[in-house]
Amino acid sequence: MIEEVQSAINDVRPSLQADGGDIELVSVDDNGLVTVKLKGACNGCPMAQQTLKQGVERYLKEKVPGVTEVVGS
Repeated sequence: MIEEVQSAINDVRPSLQADGGDIELVSVDDNGLVTVKLKGACNGCPMAQQTLKQGVERYLKEKVPGVTEVVGS
């Protein structure tokens, strides 16, 4: 599953980079919990949690069966 998650993260990366941010995959556990690190302008942005949940998490759940949640580290 980690390869599929990384591929999906690579799909959303350009959108984050366009706003001066980036995302890094930290881990994927056996229960489908994906941990990522938001970097650049995304780190500390007031909208980061919304981006993470409504953007990244929604996309990963759609593209990768088994993803249950995405959290920031």
